[in-house]
Amino acid sequence: MNIISPIELRHKLHQTPELMFQEFETTRLLLEAVGALPKIIVHRPTPTGLVVEYKVNDGDFLLFRADIDALPIQEDTGLEFASTNECMHACGHDVHSSVLYGFLQKVIEQNIEQNMLFLFQPGEEGGGGAKSVIDTGIFDKYQIRHAFALHVSDDYPIGAIASTPGTLFAAAIELDIIIHGKQAHVAFPSRGINALTAMRMFLDDTDAIVKSYDEPVLFGCGKINSGTVRNIIPAIARAECTIRALSVETLQDMIEQFKEALQNIAEEMGIRFELHQNSPYTEVRVDDALYGLCKKELSTIFQFIDCGYKMTAEDFGLFSRTYPSFMAWLGTSKGEHYGLHTPKFFPPDEAIQKGIEAFTCMLKAVLKK
Repeated sequence: MNIISPIELRHKLHQTPELMFQEFETTRLLLEAVGALPKIIVHRPTPTGLVVEYKVNDGDFLLFRADIDALPIQEDTGLEFASTNECMHACGHDVHSSVLYGFLQKVIEQNIEQNMLFLFQPGEEGGGGAKSVIDTGIFDKYQIRHAFALHVSDDYPIGAIASTPGTLFAAAIELDIIIHGKQAHVAFPSRGINALTAMRMFLDDTDAIVKSYDEPVLFGCGKINSGTVRNIIPAIARAECTIRALSVETLQDMIEQFKEALQNIAEEMGIRFELHQNSPYTEVRVDDALYGLCKKELSTIFQFIDCGYKMTAEDFGLFSRTYPSFMAWLGTSKGEHYGLHTPKFFPPDEAIQKGIEAFTCMLKAVLKK
């Protein structure tokens, strides 16, 4: 079978981006690429994504992870291999997958004497894909010593690695809040219960709740819908929100305070409310000892930046709570800065080799220990 290069794989993946848990063509392309490689076993624990096993002895395993899903964003890069559909790899998961594939190739070529698992994970963009893979029990039969991941970013120059000990990425959860009031003509406000007014009161309360914390927390409300026509008091208001904190425990505390605020408004105005929440993304924790080992090795060929915590969220958090882990930003900027999740975000192909080198350094760091 023909073995393709990581850059060839990246171009194919970039042309066919797919949303979370719909990555069937993506998975087919990955299977076609890794299927041409020797010395591995491929597992399919979930309908999309895959786990590649490289085993050379009876010892423990290292887990390296990449994500594979895309976003519902219309691409605006002008590339010859731009997306052919309404989605886009605007978070760089095509690069992550190609880096992991290239690193797998290198491990096989060099006959590395360390057992490893390579996870191409579905559903990172809000779907809780890490949990869906872990819940299959696929990892229960392996003794996993450490887990590793990278995330591209044009906040940092190409050739830079950024990480920090402790919390690197925030815990996050998405909330949908629905407030039910009573419809009436605006000329007779006493006959209705204004759901939009109640929602405004709730949002005011969230400002006070956020300010009450001594630690960094964040509440964002990106979308609100309410009402039907201009002269009718709205009977329903919907808000799509997210909250971020440095631990999942703080998230749960915030949610309880939100429920209490909504209950107080319900008693005052007579509204009814619903609060729906997705599964939380736990914070990404970088193991202190592993940080020291990886920083030392990465600094030999990369500019290494201690970037502190970020309020961005990442599904790798569940792995970092399960295994001592190291994750880092992989700088991709050559002067441009568009930011993640934007139509022009495009890490250059040369970032793939940088990512392979970064994973290689992480591997060397733990093998030297």
